[in-house]
Amino acid sequence: MESNIENMPKKNIFSAQIDVAKFEKATEEEKRQQDVMSESTTFFKDGMKRLMKNPLAVGSMIFLILIVLVILIAPKVVPYSYSQINTVNGVRDKGAKNMKPFEYSELEQKYMAEGGKVFPHIMGTDEQCRDYFIRVVYGTRVSLSIGLVASVMVLIIGLLYGSISGYFGGRVDLVMMRIVDIIYSLPDLLMVILLSVVLGATITPLIEGTSLAKIGTNLIALFIVYALLYWVGMARLVRGQILTIKSNDYVLAARATGAKSGRIIRKHIIPNCISVIFISTALQVPSAIFTESYLSFLGLGVSAPMPSLGSLANYAREGLVSYPYKLIFPAVVIILIVLSFNLLGDGLRDAFDPKLKK
Repeated sequence: MESNIENMPKKNIFSAQIDVAKFEKATEEEKRQQDVMSESTTFFKDGMKRLMKNPLAVGSMIFLILIVLVILIAPKVVPYSYSQINTVNGVRDKGAKNMKPFEYSELEQKYMAEGGKVFPHIMGTDEQCRDYFIRVVYGTRVSLSIGLVASVMVLIIGLLYGSISGYFGGRVDLVMMRIVDIIYSLPDLLMVILLSVVLGATITPLIEGTSLAKIGTNLIALFIVYALLYWVGMARLVRGQILTIKSNDYVLAARATGAKSGRIIRKHIIPNCISVIFISTALQVPSAIFTESYLSFLGLGVSAPMPSLGSLANYAREGLVSYPYKLIFPAVVIILIVLSFNLLGDGLRDAFDPKLKK
């Protein structure tokens, strides 16, 4: 019997044991699923893949990158300064006042007729014969820098405070959260006004003659207010995440091995709520930009002649009927930047929040 099996062809043995007709070819979906299952990935890579599939988030990132490139390259290309009165061949051009976009003054036209070259005023000029485009560029740079710096301040303070409160819990959490409740009750606009008045007499002599004098005490007061008030939302968000994460088995295992509290927070807890931190920080940037804009609109922002988008909109009110474009340009830039960060924040939430995975 055994000799008969050994002498039987291998093809016949295979056919006798397995019915080939019962097998079907794998579909394209099954092949893709197998490819995904076989790939080695991380949480960040997986989130970025989903983020890149969101057209609004990708468009927002492209726009923000273009904005950054413009504010970095334009000052090196445009031969004007944000505080420079328009000059032609070394002569002050007093006729270049409130010109429309791509309009030339009489002196510029005369100089061009003689063979000279004049860089066009892309957005016209203001009431002091300064190029409006470069002022909008510098205003965008100031507003965007304020938004990013304020968001980093909120991130650092809120992350540290919320981590300590959520991890230790008990009386520590009770006392720290009552402090947060008190800070929530303070009006931010009133605090900015009060700090501007108080710091005006003390800080002005200290910063006089330095680079900080360009931004003025009002903006320094705004940063202090962000450091005092605006981190509470981040702290509460981080605290809530840590209260949920700290009861997981891997945290208990780290405690059992003798890991210190600082290492547990840094290595095990914070990385597992990093998605929420990214999302909250991205949404904090437009909030900071908008806060700076309306404070500058009220005259509590960047000191002249340094422009910001809010201060440019404030100055444009005087000639709104005759020169509406002066308000349109900075207002549109504010809207687009805030909208881009909001859409990017929504995209980050959809991509990195594990609860929203399909």
